Amino acid sequence: MPMTGSDELPDRSDVELRLPAQGVYVSVLRTTTAGLAARLDFTLDDIEDLRMAVGEAAALVLEAASPESDLQARFWLGDRVITVTVDAAVDGPVSVDEDSFAWQVLTTLATSAEVTNTAGRLAITLVVQATPLEAAL
Repeated sequence: MPMTGSDELPDRSDVELRLPAQGVYVSVLRTTTAGLAARLDFTLDDIEDLRMAVGEAAALVLEAASPESDLQARFWLGDRVITVTVDAAVDGPVSVDEDSFAWQVLTTLATSAEVTNTAGRLAITLVVQATPLEAAL
C-alpha cells in the first residue's frame, strides 16, 4: 500500500532496483520509473513529472552517497499512486538542503516528499498520485 503522508510503508516493496551510486545510472532509474507509472495508467504529463522527481531525488542522494555504495530504489504501486524511496549509504550525518532548487523541483512535482537519515543511509521518499482520468481529458 502506498503511503499518503505519515502512513508506514510495508516492509516488502513491489519493485526494487539496485544500481551503482553513480550519476550515469540515473537514466536507468528514470526509465524504470516511467515504465511502472505507465502500467498504472498515469498520463504522459504525470509520467514525466514522476521521472523528473525521481531524477531529482536520486541526484540529492547521490550528492551525499559514500563512494562505492549502491543506489537503491523501491517502488510501492497502488491504485493510480506510486511511492518511491531512493536511498544510499552515507558517511556520517548528512542533510538535504530543503531550500535548494532540486528540493523545490522535487516537492513541486510530487504529492508529498520526505527525507530520512537513519542507520547510515540517506533516503528520500516521494508519493505521486496520477491525475484523475476525467481531468486529463
